[in-house]
Amino acid sequence: MALIDNAIYVAGARVSSPKNLDETYEQLHQSGGMAWIGLYRPDAAEIHSVAQEFSLHPLAVEDALKGHQRSKLERFGETLFVVLRPARYLDAEEQVEFGEVSLFLGPGFAVTVRHAEKPDLANVRLRMESNPELLSLGPEAVLYAVLDEVVDAYAPVIAGLENDIDEIEDQLFGGDPSVSRRIYELLGEVIEFQRATVPLRGMLDSLLRGSEKYQVEVELQRSFRDVLDHVLRVTERADSFRVLLENALTVHATLVTQQQNDEMRRLSEAGLAQNEETRRLSEVGLAQNEEVKKISAWAAILFAPTLVGTIYGMNFDHMPELHWSFGYPMAVAAMGVCGFVLYKICKRRRWL
Repeated sequence: MALIDNAIYVAGARVSSPKNLDETYEQLHQSGGMAWIGLYRPDAAEIHSVAQEFSLHPLAVEDALKGHQRSKLERFGETLFVVLRPARYLDAEEQVEFGEVSLFLGPGFAVTVRHAEKPDLANVRLRMESNPELLSLGPEAVLYAVLDEVVDAYAPVIAGLENDIDEIEDQLFGGDPSVSRRIYELLGEVIEFQRATVPLRGMLDSLLRGSEKYQVEVELQRSFRDVLDHVLRVTERADSFRVLLENALTVHATLVTQQQNDEMRRLSEAGLAQNEETRRLSEVGLAQNEEVKKISAWAAILFAPTLVGTIYGMNFDHMPELHWSFGYPMAVAAMGVCGFVLYKICKRRRWL
């Protein structure tokens, strides 16, 4: 059922609890008191029934039916339409969950429309019923009670966000690679939290400025000022969180850039060392090649005389030059000529 709680109040005291909306309208007219109707995810028929009975503006009715509105306060004649964005911190998921509460306030009625399980307005109603003097001040007292409940529920959210930011600072300087994603996600939650809380300052200022025009009791004005003080503290904390997270993003980007620069410098130094080693090995290789050339050249020069000497050193009986008187000088000359020619060739090719 969309109708969660429904009551008629006279002088701040609960005099009846109608079972349906039709009974509520009838008893309200008979008592002349105030009806406080609590709806949870109502359908179009229920919203339009309330709208027809209390002459609610169609635009406000459409916003309350669709939901997903920003925090705002609008006045349509004698009717006040308020949208609040309550929030709660989920410890297990380390996330902020946002809800929505719409209020229609007018002469003799207060209608609350919830689109999420939290906040539990039953606690608000019980607290107000325990203080008939405050509840007797009319629909504005209901608005104060709901505002106070929503704003007080922001305190655990602030504590949760602060704890998350402390953990992010540890991750940031601990080199955790997943910290950037968590910063972005948390920054998104803080921005959404600001969208829910920042408009409350203007809403409460507007209520206080119009208090004389709409004859709001002095006690309620003090209560609204107290809620405004809490809102200012909450929004200031949210602003500081956003600055911290934006700075964390800047620091993270700087650290990543520094790490990249260090890695590039390390790779450059390794490349230079490798190039130096390659150059040294090349020089060693060149030096070895020069030595091989020299050895090869001298080996070739010495090979020719050795070949001639080896041939003439064979102990054959039938060699034409063995008994020739010029055989020895010719052999020595052949050795010298071959060695000289090979020397010149190697010298020309810079092997020597």
